[in-house]
Amino acid sequence: MSDEKKPDLIKLLTNGMFSENPVFKLALSLCPAVAVTTSVKNGLLMGVAVLCVMTMVNITVSLFRGLINPKVRIPAYILIIATYVSITDMVMAAYARTAYKEMGLYIQLIVVFAIIISRAELFASKNKVVPSAFDGIGMGLGFLGALVLVGGVRELAGKGSLMGFNILGGRPLLIMILPAGGFFVIGLLMGLFNWIEDRYFGGVKSGGGGHH
Repeated sequence: MSDEKKPDLIKLLTNGMFSENPVFKLALSLCPAVAVTTSVKNGLLMGVAVLCVMTMVNITVSLFRGLINPKVRIPAYILIIATYVSITDMVMAAYARTAYKEMGLYIQLIVVFAIIISRAELFASKNKVVPSAFDGIGMGLGFLGALVLVGGVRELAGKGSLMGFNILGGRPLLIMILPAGGFFVIGLLMGLFNWIEDRYFGGVKSGGGGHH
């Protein structure tokens, strides 16, 4: 999409949530996604953190795209990402201490999340502020939704609870809260996600961004 074309903002939002979902379609940042999705709460907090960072990074990269030398663009993107991650890290450390103790390291690793760097490079660096913001929000919401969904399945199957409330009786499948269970759940949901898209939406691809 170029600056001359009028962007479809709604399509940019739905693109990240469905046709180019970062987890279920692009398979990006799977290792941290598996690491933090042992519960809905952790998945939600990580998803919100990524949503905020990605949106602000896209806006900032778009604002300064004419000033960033192409030869140093990747280090510049990482510096911008690191700034917003540091802010997010400090906010979580201050206001969500219990969750931060479990996932503080992964919050800091947002700096090198492939999905954030890729959107800065493929979209924000080539588009104006408003569509870049919508692209960041859409991709962030897609990542957030995927983490909450994976976290919900893993917490329910592995602990028999949701958000700390006991739902299922009997013995839970403890493997589901281990890394192997995380990749298994993501694989199943990825297959389901693709089947639903092919079955009900004809597998239509969005033009809002490229696969990478």
